[in-house]
Amino acid sequence: MRCIIARFPFDLTKTGVLESMKGVRPEQVVGESVTIGRRTYPVKQVGQVVTGQDRRDFSAGEVLRAMARLGFTCRSLPQAAAPTRGLTPFQEASAMLGAPETV
Repeated sequence: MRCIIARFPFDLTKTGVLESMKGVRPEQVVGESVTIGRRTYPVKQVGQVVTGQDRRDFSAGEVLRAMARLGFTCRSLPQAAAPTRGLTPFQEASAMLGAPETV
């Protein structure tokens, strides 16, 4: 499969990626990850090994899309929930008394 990573075209195959990652020790996964074989690798590590480029040259999304299209299991970071605002002291007191909330 032909894909573009960091503005460079690559012809990647599933067997080629498996071969490239053979013998590579996985780093600790903190964010996005790709499961290749029985091991789970950080996305940036996979991108560096497969393309030979520096990790700062590409985004994790580029590698995730390519690996997902090849059929590997990919896990991305969960979307951050919107920050919630706390209740004002009046709203807290009203909630404790069972009064209807006013906005």
